[in-house]
Amino acid sequence: MAITAASVWSKCLEFIKDNISDQAFATWFEPIKAIKLDEPILTIQVPSKFFYEWLEEHYIKLLKVSLQKELGPDAKLVYSIVMDQNLSKADPYTVKIPSSNKEKLKPQELNAPMNIESSKVKNPFVIPGLQKLKIDSQLNINFNFDNFIEGETNRLARSAGKAIAKRPGGTSFNPLFIYGGVGLGKTHLAHAIGLEVKEKHPEKTVLYVDMQKFIQQYAEASRSNNRNDFIHFYQMIDVLIIDDVQFLSGKKGTQDVFFHIFNDLHQRGHQLVLTSDKPPVDIQDMEQRLISRFKWGLSADLQIPEYDLRRSILVHKLEKDGLDIPEEVVDYIAKNVKSNIRELEGALNSLMAQSLLNKKEITLPLAQKALANLVKHHRKEISIDYIQKVVCEYFKIPLEKVQSKTRKRDIVQARQLAMFFAKQYTNASLASIGSQIGKRDHATVLHACKTVKNLSETDKIFKGYVEDLRRKIGAE
Repeated sequence: MAITAASVWSKCLEFIKDNISDQAFATWFEPIKAIKLDEPILTIQVPSKFFYEWLEEHYIKLLKVSLQKELGPDAKLVYSIVMDQNLSKADPYTVKIPSSNKEKLKPQELNAPMNIESSKVKNPFVIPGLQKLKIDSQLNINFNFDNFIEGETNRLARSAGKAIAKRPGGTSFNPLFIYGGVGLGKTHLAHAIGLEVKEKHPEKTVLYVDMQKFIQQYAEASRSNNRNDFIHFYQMIDVLIIDDVQFLSGKKGTQDVFFHIFNDLHQRGHQLVLTSDKPPVDIQDMEQRLISRFKWGLSADLQIPEYDLRRSILVHKLEKDGLDIPEEVVDYIAKNVKSNIRELEGALNSLMAQSLLNKKEITLPLAQKALANLVKHHRKEISIDYIQKVVCEYFKIPLEKVQSKTRKRDIVQARQLAMFFAKQYTNASLASIGSQIGKRDHATVLHACKTVKNLSETDKIFKGYVEDLRRKIGAE
């Protein structure tokens, strides 16, 4: 049997899987593909330069042993790094597997095309002689990594944040763009990154600011003719953290000034961390040059927490507050309050308040009574799969037809309604909805939502479909 790239990598994976946790294996090795073998060189494709850096940082010894076991002591590894899913070609980087950690090639030494040219660019906003000031970071010390509990749904974003705190501006994920729905921990993670940067690099100037505050400051600076001072102030920041960047939408003047600040900081190797309630591609009324820059680094989403993470968050909060409640109550809350971390902690606080006010010990019956309305609301999580199932059953159309490429009117109509309700009832991005409903792009989903809205206002029969489906989906 001929030796192929796939067969060699498969053997390596067998060895690797035996030496790390299932969770780590699923996160960092399952996405990798073996694409070429030219003995003793194996080429593997990884999703991003972040993956390359993480493998080099944490698993280089394991990779070395597994590969040399299959291809001998002269084995070499080539990483083919996919810079963008829309690109047809990958960008390869050859890395010799080191015989010791001292020989390991540092990721920043790679001539990666995503890096901005480091040549000095004359900055028209610089004010000569202005010294860096002592700046209050505006960080909340309660939002740190110690109480940002890790789970499947936030692991990538948290790992990227920890790596940035270790080497701000020195990784390929600059900017780090964190996005997700309300109450999933975006602001907490942003503060945690800033706090750890300050701890590890006290010489760095770190600043956290929400975008609405930034917009307000710029408006005041423009009115008082201090625009240049405003810009130069932000250009002095080593690690700039902007929360809720989606509020920049439609603000043309502020977008322009933020573009210049972003460019200057990035070109000088300063770190940017941005948060948003949606991915860059879904932000409306934003200049394309800014959207493009938001995608230069790593976009990491925070999803609705899974059961294990919800339970861990509750346990951590109880330990922190020195409280002790029955395990069955913790399980009950974790299983029934699913939407976000904020509501999860709110449910626990509500139960504690009920216990104190009524002077009753916390038991499962008390929890069921106190949280009855909240639990009823969250009884079942509405997913995209469930929405597709309801729509298909309503129109008596097979799911595979909705997922297909057919343009038949009744199928297209069902597909558009599924997309419309997925946007209404889930926190998924437009791109994610499109991917799960027939592998469409975000523009198709946006068009579907507009079409459903327009038809609901002009077609009584179609409006009836929408109302029927809303009752069926909402009654889950």
